[in-house]
Amino acid sequence: MKSEGSQQKAASRRQKTAPRFLPAARCPLHSQTNGFSLIELVITVAVLAILTLGIIPLAQVSEKRQKEQQLRGALREMREAIDQFHREAVAGAQMQVNQQTGQTTAQQEQAPRVQPQNPQNPQGGGQGPNIFADPRVRVAITDQTIFTADNPDRFPPDLDTLVKGVNVLPISAGNLGRRGNMNYTATEAATEDSQQPKIKVYLRRIPVDPITGKADWDFRSCYDASDSTSWGGENIFDVHSKSDGVALNGEKYRDW
Repeated sequence: MKSEGSQQKAASRRQKTAPRFLPAARCPLHSQTNGFSLIELVITVAVLAILTLGIIPLAQVSEKRQKEQQLRGALREMREAIDQFHREAVAGAQMQVNQQTGQTTAQQEQAPRVQPQNPQNPQGGGQGPNIFADPRVRVAITDQTIFTADNPDRFPPDLDTLVKGVNVLPISAGNLGRRGNMNYTATEAATEDSQQPKIKVYLRRIPVDPITGKADWDFRSCYDASDSTSWGGENIFDVHSKSDGVALNGEKYRDW
């Protein structure tokens, strides 16, 4: 009995003197979950600032390059429309001459076309290639009243003319319809000759200059000097941007 009691007392003393540990959930642990230190925050902000300073110029250059591509596309569209209008206007003038002289297409193809003379270069006129042999010319402008005496070379008087359109007729045998062409009957020839002129549009709309943000352009006539800074107003031979800005390649937009 005494031995059992002494054992119980010894066990009780060991329990009282044993160190007590706090639960694991209540022990404060030193870890990285307490947040960033000041030096880490400064480094992060510095890196973000450097990246931002590098990205902004790249974005600006990319946007500028995109606008320059749009400008080149707009200039190309208008210049192609001007050239096509000019070809078909010259064809219309030659068609009228053929109607007056009674020439057929075969006869006309054997004879060179006489180029309109430039008032600034009266010796520059002469014989040129036949406009009817050009595969790009399928119609001829019939309304020659839109060309004034100051515009004998028959370039468009303004961009609105390209947008509104002009009356045209298809170019066919003899430039007098299908008469005289053995491939067609008299009925077919009469049917075509009775067709009325149709309006052809050369530009859907006047493009907006992506540099200035306006549908406003600088023009040159075929009588203006190559280094001219103003438009004579006789016709529209070429078109340029009105912006004085400098492109990525170092050229000025107005010189494009």
